[in-house]
Amino acid sequence: MTDGWMIDVPGERVWVREPGPADEGPLLALFEECEDWFLAATGLPSGPGDVQSLFYALPEGARPEDKVLLVLERDGAVAGLVDAVRNHPEPGAVAVGLFLLAPWARGRGLGRALAESLLARAGEAPLVTATVPAGWPCGEHFLQHLGFTLHTPSPTPTDIGNRRPGPGERQIRRAELRRQSG
Repeated sequence: MTDGWMIDVPGERVWVREPGPADEGPLLALFEECEDWFLAATGLPSGPGDVQSLFYALPEGARPEDKVLLVLERDGAVAGLVDAVRNHPEPGAVAVGLFLLAPWARGRGLGRALAESLLARAGEAPLVTATVPAGWPCGEHFLQHLGFTLHTPSPTPTDIGNRRPGPGERQIRRAELRRQSG
């Protein structure tokens, strides 16, 4: 098993770790379970190549060695996935590209515990960025509750990184968490 760490969620055994080869099936199942998010974000359900593309998709200017993928495992079942890039969009920053929780894992405090653990592990990162589909209230509230500032939705849904927009692609809202060092 890949190295990882436990996070404290009362009454839950929650492990955060890097994904391994055995996670392909559970990640495909997670993406299928999270159809609500994919429809909100892209207008389409998850496609067969979405899991595979996670391992190499990077925003423009990011370096492959700065890519971080983490699996959230609850009681032995894959409950979530985080895709982040260190040193993006600027040196020392962290950009979160995907923060996905299975519907059965939502509303239990897992997302907040994971986010707080990741923010603590980000150390002195002066900036943490994320995006949320405009009009996805649970994501918007989640980011605001963590202290992120949400920006006005982008004027077009084409500002989405290194992929083509889906036919029903919504606008996205950028979120920033500026942190004081020291």
